Amino acid sequence: MRYRASWALAGSVSVLFVLSLLVGPAGFGVPSLPILTELRLPRALLALLVGGGLGLSGAVLQGALRNPLADPGLLGVSGCAALGAVLAFYWGLAAAFAPALPLAGLAGAGLGCLFLLAFAGRAMSGPALILAGVALSALAAALLALALTLAPNPFALAEITVWLMGGLADRSLLHVAMAAPPMLVGWVVLLRLGPRLDGLALGEEVAASLGVRVAGTLRVAALGVALAVGAGAAVAGGIGFVGLVVPHLLRPLLGERPGGLLVGALLGGAALLLGADLLARLAPLLFGLSQEPPLGVLTALLGAPFLVRIARRVAP
Repeated sequence: MRYRASWALAGSVSVLFVLSLLVGPAGFGVPSLPILTELRLPRALLALLVGGGLGLSGAVLQGALRNPLADPGLLGVSGCAALGAVLAFYWGLAAAFAPALPLAGLAGAGLGCLFLLAFAGRAMSGPALILAGVALSALAAALLALALTLAPNPFALAEITVWLMGGLADRSLLHVAMAAPPMLVGWVVLLRLGPRLDGLALGEEVAASLGVRVAGTLRVAALGVALAVGAGAAVAGGIGFVGLVVPHLLRPLLGERPGGLLVGALLGGAALLLGADLLARLAPLLFGLSQEPPLGVLTALLGAPFLVRIARRVAP
């Protein structure tokens, strides 16, 4: 059953990716070459990469921390990436130099990862990593609020607000080229953690007795999540709930073993974000909207009911 589900997920990703190339604001159709290469291909590639990174990161964190409500945003790295991008808007760098926005976001994610590892300390444990992530998230949120409050003009404030809502529109292949390498490295790092996550599922003390280096595994997990999610946030803004929801949707199909869930979560996250992006594009046609809704808002609307269901299921 697990293999059939994995193949079905891979097929779904392929179909949704092709549909992303064929669906536009006017509906379904084969686009011209400039529209395909400059608008739709970058958007589809980023949906695949960002969604896959979020789904994979969520599965890793829920397994490593043994917390069914763990989410990639828990570590605060995505907030730091958003802060870096917002500062590029704040100082006008994004308007003067287009690559400044993703570069600043990547720099923010890198600094966030360094702070996270420093806050967690050398004797890292699951609770220490969570507390460090909460502290980093609070710091990034406070600095984001300060930047919004002190925005130099209404236009900068509007740009910052729209970007923070998350989205893949108006991204180019340059954004893909800058964000893809760290995201793919993060994928490789996280996918190699499967056997160690299976050990951590038994508890940190049992895992240590089995030869699993608990602190080292948590550091590697934090680094992989920072690469996969931070680089995604640097180009796509705030997109939430994907990493939280996808592992729960797939466990009935792929089993409870954390290591066996990783590839499926990667494919499931990619499929979910590709589908959500298609829905965002078609929303003006389907619902008579004046423009497409921000992707981050749409994923939150879709994910919130799942969060309530998950919280009720895991409540004692």
